[in-house]
Parts: sequence; C-alpha cells; structure tokens
Amino acid sequence: MDITISPARSVHGNIMPPGDKSISHRAAIFGALAQGTTDIYNYSPARDCQSTLECLLSLGTGIRRDGNYIRVEGVGDTGFKEPESILDCGNSGTTMRLLIGALAPMDLYAVLIGDKSLTKRPMDRVLKPLGGMGLRYYARNKDRYPPVSIRGGKIQGIHYQTPVASAQVKSAILLAGLRAEGETVVTEPAKSRDHTERMLKAMGAQIQSDGTTVRLVASRLSATTFHVPADPSSAAFILAAALIVPESKVTTSNICLNPTRIGFINVLERMGANIEIHNERESSGEPVGDIEASTSELNGIEIGGTEIPTLIDEIPILAVLATQAKGRTVIRDAEELRIKETDRISVLCRALRQMGADIREMRDGFEIHGPCKLKGAKVDPDHDHRIAMALAVASLIAEDKTTILGAECASISYPNFWDHLSSLGVELSGTQPDSKTNV
Repeated sequence: MDITISPARSVHGNIMPPGDKSISHRAAIFGALAQGTTDIYNYSPARDCQSTLECLLSLGTGIRRDGNYIRVEGVGDTGFKEPESILDCGNSGTTMRLLIGALAPMDLYAVLIGDKSLTKRPMDRVLKPLGGMGLRYYARNKDRYPPVSIRGGKIQGIHYQTPVASAQVKSAILLAGLRAEGETVVTEPAKSRDHTERMLKAMGAQIQSDGTTVRLVASRLSATTFHVPADPSSAAFILAAALIVPESKVTTSNICLNPTRIGFINVLERMGANIEIHNERESSGEPVGDIEASTSELNGIEIGGTEIPTLIDEIPILAVLATQAKGRTVIRDAEELRIKETDRISVLCRALRQMGADIREMRDGFEIHGPCKLKGAKVDPDHDHRIAMALAVASLIAEDKTTILGAECASISYPNFWDHLSSLGVELSGTQPDSKTNV
C-alpha cells in the first residue's frame, strides 16, 4: 500500500497514541509466567505485540482479548508447554529475544522464526549469555541469526556485562534468571529502559537496581493488573509534526514519561522546542502525562553518548526535525540503528536526500545542516515502520506531494497512525490498511 501526502498548512488536535509497545510485550509475557490472572488495559494494537500473544498461545497460555483489553491466565509453576509448531515472531525482535529468555529455564524444545527482516537481526547478543547460563541453542550463520532452535532446562545464574546498553538483552537474561539457580546480575555501560525491573518488582520478584546494575534471584511472579500508558516513541511523530508545520499545536495524551524513555523530550528542549508537559501522574508504577507541542524555531545540536539508549527509536524523526533546525545537528553513537528492521542510517539518509535534505551518513549516525527546503518525492522506507512515519512528517513541509511506498508497515508499531495524521487535518490519498487484530 502506497500513501500520498500533501503539504500541510497547519496541524491541530488531541491524540492518544496506542499503548506502549515495550510495556505491552512485557505485560503479556510476565503475566503468562505468573501465578493467577493478569489483566492488561490499553494493550498495544501493534502487529509486533500481536506476535507476542500468538506465541504465548502456542506455549499453552490462556489469553482472552476484547479490543485493547487482554486477560492472561498465567502458567505459574507448571511452566509453558512445549509448542507443537514453530513460534513465529513476525517482525518483532522483542518477542523473539524475550521469549528465548523466558523459555531458557524450561524443559522443552522450541524453534523461533520471523519474517525476512527479523532473520537479519542478530540473536547472538542474547544467545551467548543465555548459553553461559546453560541454554542449548542453534541459530543460522554461526549461531547469530534466526531461525533459532533452543533446548531449555536447568540453568545457573550469571554475572554478565553487556557490550551495549540493551533493554532486550537485559530483559532476556533476567527472565531466565527468574528460574535459575543462584543470583543473576546484569551490568550495562549505560542505563537502558527499566520497564522490566519495575514490572517484575511489582509482581513480587526479588530484584534490585543500583545504577546500571540489576540483581535478581529466582522468584515466583504473582498476577497483577497493568494499565499500559501511551507509547512515547509513537507520540514522537505526532509531536514532531506540530513542531515543524506552521501555525500548529497538538497534544498527545497519557504518554509514558519513564525517565529512560524521555530522551526525545529532553533533546527537543535543548533544540528550543515549544513543548510542555501537563497532568503528570502515576499509572501502574509508571509516570505518565500529556505532552503539548507547537510550532517552533529549532536549533541544531549534538546528540550522542549515554542519551542514545533513551531515544534510539526516535532517531529517525529527530533526523527529520534536524532538517528544519538552524545550523548543524550531529547524531552519533547510534550504530545500533544499522541492525534494526533495516539499516536505518542508510535508508533514512537516502530517502531524505531524495527530498532535498543536506544529510551526511556516518558510520554511527548522521550529520545534518539546516534548515532545508524539502521537496516532494517518491520514497521507500524499506518496510521500516519508524522510517515510514518519519518520512510522513517530512512530507508535511515538502513543496509538493510525497508518496511513501509500502506505507502499511506503520502498523508494526502504530496501526492507526494514518488515521491519526488525517484527524490532524493532513490530506492523504491511498488505501488505508486494516488495523484490526484478533486473538
């Protein structure tokens, strides 16, 4: 499906993006491991999170879904059953990595596969430490890439220092540690998203965090209720539109304001963005609030180091904002982008250059000089949802219409993105995808 976008004169509205993907994945998996029934409200409708539910069903978890409400019947001490068929993780690296960790201490055999994009994403970053705990595994291309076959069983705790800050790696190891003998310790070079630590503690796990180190001993999880806040990574695209389209103001509601997730907001403030946070509160152990953004004169800045893990998913839209900022913007230390759904550095640079941006590709990021006059073009996000949405925002200030090829990929994280963009007053043409999902 291709979508053509006309330049926007202004954007206005109040949007509540879908439930946070990271928290939704974890709520479903943790609920499945717990004793009792876990209720999840505002579960993400993203295709990735649907993949997690389908895999959990194959592992014997009882799941009932009514829209964005999910009820999960935990397997408790019994553990997952051995799946009768392969576990298809679709496009979701989170699903695959977290499930490998959850399955590692269980006496079963499983094969995990994914789509073409996922087969190019490295799994050795979780397989190596889990192998050190006792997991037996095999993967394609010298045990690096999916498909992955595993044989779980008795495992030992590990003291592991991750080479890069990665919430997925940390979470996979901690999930295995829930049923491991001895203590499991993970230390990162910088603090990554801490949803796993917060949520496991709320479910009764014996877990402690000290800076970039997390300690866990074997624990039983008790079922609970999760109210999933809206996804800040999805909100970023809506907020960015308001910042660069003239005479605009948009509010995104119920956004997760976890300190490990608001690097994007901190960067916007450094760039001089007109952005305000209202109605701050707490929901299910996570800080939430409403974020208002309006048209702004942005300045170029340097972004890198320890702030990168707090905004890794927002870098594509930050690159778009940088094309409209005065001066030079440099984004570095983000080589992780090359092993996402696509090589985001290369694909984004190519597409933005087509639109007239002054952007230079670096090994670990970009150098962008602005402001640039963007022009309409036919651009290919290479099936990457975040690049497709970033290019959609760039289209709003282009001098002519822009066509985004394969725009349906946005449903991987934000199924109603195109509807939300339209509700802000943006003129779109093209066949809309069906965003409904069922279990």
